[in-house]
Amino acid sequence: MPRPDPTAELQKALRQRILVLDGAMGTTIRTYGLAEKDARGSRFADSKKDLLNNGDILSITRPDVIGDIHKRFYEAGSDICETNTFSATSIAQSEFFVDDPREHGGIKDPEFFQKIMDDPMLRELAWELNVQSSLLCRKWADNIGSDTGIKRYVAGAIGPLTVSLSTSPDANDAGFRTVTFDQVKEDYTRQVRALIEGGCDILMVETIFDALNAKAALVAIQEVFDADGLKLPIIVSAAVGRGGETMISAQKVEAMWNAVAHVNPLAVGLNCSLGPDLMKPHLEELAKVSASHISCYPNAGLPNPLAPTGFDLEPPHMNAYMKEFALDGLLNLAGGCCGNTPEHVAAIAEGVKGIAPREVPVVED
Repeated sequence: MPRPDPTAELQKALRQRILVLDGAMGTTIRTYGLAEKDARGSRFADSKKDLLNNGDILSITRPDVIGDIHKRFYEAGSDICETNTFSATSIAQSEFFVDDPREHGGIKDPEFFQKIMDDPMLRELAWELNVQSSLLCRKWADNIGSDTGIKRYVAGAIGPLTVSLSTSPDANDAGFRTVTFDQVKEDYTRQVRALIEGGCDILMVETIFDALNAKAALVAIQEVFDADGLKLPIIVSAAVGRGGETMISAQKVEAMWNAVAHVNPLAVGLNCSLGPDLMKPHLEELAKVSASHISCYPNAGLPNPLAPTGFDLEPPHMNAYMKEFALDGLLNLAGGCCGNTPEHVAAIAEGVKGIAPREVPVVED
């Protein structure tokens, strides 16, 4: 059975305080020093491709690690943790299990991806990844919530995929697309249903770099809600470039809000991409136009391969930046993306503690 719709209780909590999200799953996984054999386990021991960078697979092969990461983020103060499902779709998982036809003179096109969509192994794997990841996160949300007396929530992470519906990879054919809208929507539909079966409270369409991919995810969510007679809150979060554009689709922040407002999201926000200093002006723009709550979980600065986490900003820096955002009335939910460990999230939680959340404007019909 799906979880009860927590929208009303989340809205009440968001009127009272800034809620804390978690940090970076990938960054934190790397601190465990795992090797290729950990990612493969016995089940995928004979895989032809390396799986160490397939962080989602660890929900099956090393659930102890993923569970421990959820536990640490909740203990650090996260009210909401995301499931380990950023790439838990048939399309994304095919990168790790299917030969790339381009390496043999072929192409990736809708015919190729239809085979991916119809592949029983990839369908079953994607379903299992989402269900198991939701169950893992649910376990620790309930355990830490019970221990502390503060309810914790699970957000089903729905990532942007490894393909684009908005642009062509062929400079000589602007109309060509590697995949169709219906294929992307179908893949997201399966993911949504599996996340719900595993027990998530929220659906989070995140790190949007292609507005049309995100639209497919939102259509999938709405169709599942209508078909299955249920409803859960939705959070929508985009990655932005220096000019405030959502990467490949080049949709600016205000346009992004206008494109997703119809789903009445619990929150809309920005994540990943730039560090907090470069993200702030775009967050300010979003706060001016959004009629929903605002979420923000930036990277810990810009990438730096020489830094311990791959990013420059340490917990005190994230504390200061997110506290500044909160004091400026820009936040309802705060967390961290790439480079943010449980220690960073603890600092963010301390930084926004006791500061009034952004007031959501009343929109008249």
